[in-house]
Amino acid sequence: MRAVIAFVLAVASATATHAQTPDGKALYKEKCVMCHDKTGMGTGILSRRVKVAELLLRNDLNAAFVTTAARAGIGNMPAIPRGEVSDAQLQAIADFLALAPEAKQ
Repeated sequence: MRAVIAFVLAVASATATHAQTPDGKALYKEKCVMCHDKTGMGTGILSRRVKVAELLLRNDLNAAFVTTAARAGIGNMPAIPRGEVSDAQLQAIADFLALAPEAKQ
């Protein structure tokens, strides 16, 4: 019986640890790509200001800028509330976007 309880606790702990590490790439696809991919409106508007508009191709984004821009809004991008994207999710997205373009593939 103790072995079963230990196994259940180990699985629950592993599951909780995995759940605490959001996948920035998957979250970007879920939360951001509709506006910031090749045909998204965020890309079109951004391309007026920046030569390389697609966020996945940029190498000049740092995580702090992404989180600040997302929470406060920037240009035509509205502020993203915590109820829509948690702080942990936003940090994972920001960390993903801060990677070099070749690391995002």
